[in-house]
Amino acid sequence: MGARIALITLICLILGLFIVTLYHDTSELDQVIKRGELVVATRNSPTTYFEGPDGPMGFEYDLARAFADHLGVELRLVVPDKLSDILVLVEENKVDFAAAGLTVTESRKRRVRFGPVIEEIREQVVYREGKKQPKSIGDLVGNNIEVVASSSHAERLGELHHQYTDLTWTEHPQMDAQELLLMIKEGVVDITIADSNEVSLVRRYTPELRVGFNFSGPKQLAWAFPKLKDESLYFAARDFLEKAREDGRLQQIRERYYGTARRLNYVGTQIYLGHILKRLPTYREDFEAIGEQLGIDWRLIAAIGYQESQWDPKAISPTGVRGLMMLTLNTAKQMGVSSRLDPKQSIEGGAKYFAYLRDRLPEAVLDPDRTWMAMAAYNIGYGHLDDARQITLEQGGDPNKWIDVIESLPLLMRKKWYKKTRFGYARGTEAANYVQNIRSYYDILIWMTEKEKTHKETGPPPAFGILPPSL
Repeated sequence: MGARIALITLICLILGLFIVTLYHDTSELDQVIKRGELVVATRNSPTTYFEGPDGPMGFEYDLARAFADHLGVELRLVVPDKLSDILVLVEENKVDFAAAGLTVTESRKRRVRFGPVIEEIREQVVYREGKKQPKSIGDLVGNNIEVVASSSHAERLGELHHQYTDLTWTEHPQMDAQELLLMIKEGVVDITIADSNEVSLVRRYTPELRVGFNFSGPKQLAWAFPKLKDESLYFAARDFLEKAREDGRLQQIRERYYGTARRLNYVGTQIYLGHILKRLPTYREDFEAIGEQLGIDWRLIAAIGYQESQWDPKAISPTGVRGLMMLTLNTAKQMGVSSRLDPKQSIEGGAKYFAYLRDRLPEAVLDPDRTWMAMAAYNIGYGHLDDARQITLEQGGDPNKWIDVIESLPLLMRKKWYKKTRFGYARGTEAANYVQNIRSYYDILIWMTEKEKTHKETGPPPAFGILPPSL
């Protein structure tokens, strides 16, 4: 009996050791898949993650979301208050990785393991228009310099301090780069240092910002992983990013957020901001009403209207299109518009026509590509857009992706291509620029109205602070 009990005990011990070993042998990747959740640290900024009109968005968010979908799991974000906390979360293995616009530096490489490069930027010295331009490191001495605490910019300033002993700066643990850039615009801060991708986005609605000089050469941004013996999740992410780069998905996501960043010049932006303040209020209720009726963001309809007429209800073109949404006579009749010069009718007719074009596109065309293509069709006609999609297919591109179709639109102006199409010649370059301009107007209007909500209890919306006295 005793021997039998001893044998049973031994078997139980062996089974227990097997179970423990099996648990510990489960890879990081397997654990993520088993729990059905990918936990990612990020930060709230225009280049990483933010709440858009239709939910969460951002360059790094979209990329992390795509990786989670690739793994077949849900994405859960952890958004600390401070940048420094993100690296701590990664170091202590409390998140699977960080997708937070992190610059690869030597000091950080000692703490975390960086994945493949997802973007290349330059660090830039930013000041306000009208102030003296800093052109070198020496010009920074004596200025009020403020940067994000624990950032690569603060790290670089620390390195330079050995050579420029009079160089001083302030680090903000609770502020992000966007806030500091807005403080430059407001004249509260003399100089800040930010990544070029963030500068290009913020300058869309703060044209007073100027770049003094590049604070660094090319820098790499990458996801940051814990330094673990098991590297299965790291390798899965590496393979995913490499495939995303090869099949164009990475470029498609990048184009979504940065494709319009340089479209508007200083003068154009200032005029637009002035019209938001002076002209838009007259028609805003009409935009909002038809947007709610059709289930389309009213700001998108307003952006189309601005591109068409700069919100002038009496606008008329040499070709005979007229009104706030610049409808042709045939389109107006199709949409039930009796007077194209009636702003309410024009807005309703233009919005319904846009919705009609968007619904007409094949189901395989998904948003946001669907929206951009419908815009192009609004300008150039559905038939010509279809021709461009066919050319895209012949060129080996994806006719369901705007990033590919926009490259084909200019070919509609070349006889070699348009003679083979159903609808012939069209001003494809104009249509491409048309869409990119509207995207810029839309992005700015989103930013303005979101800030408007935030400032309802604290003062006037940001437009008042952004506009120069002349407007």
